[in-house]
Amino acid sequence: MASIIMNHHSFSTIAAYLGLAASLAGPLHADPSAKIEHGRYLVEQVAMCADCHSPRGEKGAFIVGKEYTGAPLGFAPTVPMPAWADTAPFIAGLPNYTTEQAVKFFVTGERPTGVPVRPPMPEYRMCKEDTEAVVAYLQTVKLKF
Repeated sequence: MASIIMNHHSFSTIAAYLGLAASLAGPLHADPSAKIEHGRYLVEQVAMCADCHSPRGEKGAFIVGKEYTGAPLGFAPTVPMPAWADTAPFIAGLPNYTTEQAVKFFVTGERPTGVPVRPPMPEYRMCKEDTEAVVAYLQTVKLKF
């Protein structure tokens, strides 16, 4: 088995090429559709927002066309939690938030009034790019009734 020996100079050269490639690629999400797609990925595959914010039918499947329209939570805390929210709010289109308020919400975990989210909603501390992508995606979600 051959071994590759890299000296400090080789690592520096590779790092320089990677830095140049990153700078030529442009800013993250320069294309608005790429930002929305990244937001969709974060909402649907990472944060799994539908699990709480979308209603389910009798058999537990999501009700098609009512994604992110709010829903009663199907679980409760195992210890007393006075601030527990028993329903998740309507978030399709983010009707109660300006873009700036929504971005601040996902960065700080606080509502526009300064009140923190209620459990079980996590107090997200997302980076600005991810936050802007999530907000851009949620603003595109329209009801399909």
